Amino acid sequence: MSGETDDPFAASKIAVTGRLFILKDDLTEDFIRASGPGGQNVNKVSTAVQLRFDLAGNETLPEDVKTRAARLAGSRLTLGGEIVLQADRFRTRERNREDALERLLDLLRKATEKPKPRKATKPTLGSKKRRLDAKKQRGQIKKMRGRSSGYDG
Repeated sequence: MSGETDDPFAASKIAVTGRLFILKDDLTEDFIRASGPGGQNVNKVSTAVQLRFDLAGNETLPEDVKTRAARLAGSRLTLGGEIVLQADRFRTRERNREDALERLLDLLRKATEKPKPRKATKPTLGSKKRRLDAKKQRGQIKKMRGRSSGYDG
């Protein structure tokens, strides 16, 4: 055995993309009791993982990636600048740890993708004509609702 493990938490750096990585020191794990079914085990063993990533204090990610990650995190971002992910899908700690880390890395990978800039376009001549024709037709329908002028009744 060479001493290497497949555990991503064992390394000091965790790869996000080919060039970007996060430091293990920016991650904090808390084990909590999972909700839901689990029999007698559920009230005794803390298998759920609450993974915290210090986004504000991170120095390895560029600012634009941090900004997009904060927007993608939404309500999972604390006022202190931490992304909090809770994983309790599986019955074992290890699977929940892997799940939480993978979800964090997915979020950070999405944040690395720059959004395509929107190009302003003008409406086509045909669409303008169709819009005005629809407005005229609607106006005619409303005009027909008025009182008739030719009846003395």
